[in-house]
Amino acid sequence: MRAALDWSFAIAGAMNAANALGYLVGALLAARLATRFGARNVFLFGLAGTAITVLLSAATASTPLLLVLRLLSGIAGAATFVLGGALVAKLGEGLTGRRAGLLLGCYFGGSGIGIFCSAVALPPLLGALDPATGWRWGWVVLGVLAGFAALGAIPAVLRSPEPVTERGRGRWPVAKLAPLLLAYTLFGVGYIAYMTFIVAFLRDAGRSTAEVTVFWAVLGLVSIGSGFLWGPPLGAWSGGRGPAIVLSVVTVGAAIPLLSASAAMAIGSAVVFGVAFLVVAAAMTAVAQRIVPAHQLTAAIGGLTTAFALGQCLGPVLAGVLSDSADGVRAGLLLSAVILLIAVPIAAAQRQHTR
Repeated sequence: MRAALDWSFAIAGAMNAANALGYLVGALLAARLATRFGARNVFLFGLAGTAITVLLSAATASTPLLLVLRLLSGIAGAATFVLGGALVAKLGEGLTGRRAGLLLGCYFGGSGIGIFCSAVALPPLLGALDPATGWRWGWVVLGVLAGFAALGAIPAVLRSPEPVTERGRGRWPVAKLAPLLLAYTLFGVGYIAYMTFIVAFLRDAGRSTAEVTVFWAVLGLVSIGSGFLWGPPLGAWSGGRGPAIVLSVVTVGAAIPLLSASAAMAIGSAVVFGVAFLVVAAAMTAVAQRIVPAHQLTAAIGGLTTAFALGQCLGPVLAGVLSDSADGVRAGLLLSAVILLIAVPIAAAQRQHTR
């Protein structure tokens, strides 16, 4: 039985690694694809590709094929993430900083809807079905939800202006965003370590399946409205102040379970972490928008997302090594909080360069 569980965890880890690798590749390719095919077209293709690859995951039990599908899903998801940010940034040109920040916050906070829907829909479904076949229906539900999201985005995308991504206009100013790049990499490490090990931590503390489900639902529900809360100040704060403040809140949220593993503290962690973690991307984009020339912004967002994706690949590896120690998954969560804390002063060091 123990060997079977270890093998299941190994497969799940491989799936996550394949998806993270795909996310890294997609972030690297997003700007080039936008230059060749148009940001709006690639964004919609990425949405459709994500939905299709998730849906197809229900059709096979072949581990190699599932790894390929998770890789492709990561590529499509990253392209969508990057180019969606570029589209929203273009839409915010000419608006006040607060309104442009609100647009970015609402876009990136939209992921909370997916977290909430999956938390509410999947546990009851999987609990009512045969474990041998129920996992397939989990993929079906996620694929259908992703499909509806893609269809719902079409009208907004068609009304959005196309970002300028001109070939041959020079590289985006990497050095000017160096603190953000490093801070975003560290956020990727700390964020994914928290998201990977928080469930195991709560399980070890005796929390029930229902309590873990409530934890994820609260995390997703709170994060939906985070853009409305953070968007306006992010558009007004200069330099790295916005990312540093948001990362500080994320750090507090990640550290709360280390004080106590009670149900109340778990919900507190979900609220504090959830109200800020999706906004980090909006904060990074808002700073880049004020520094990078418009025709280089898509590439800059892709570069920032690549830094995040790299951290997302490293996080589970580092946390996994620590979680095998005597302190178990608690050490992994501690790593998450410490790395997020280190990212705060680095983000604050970002200067407000002029274009």
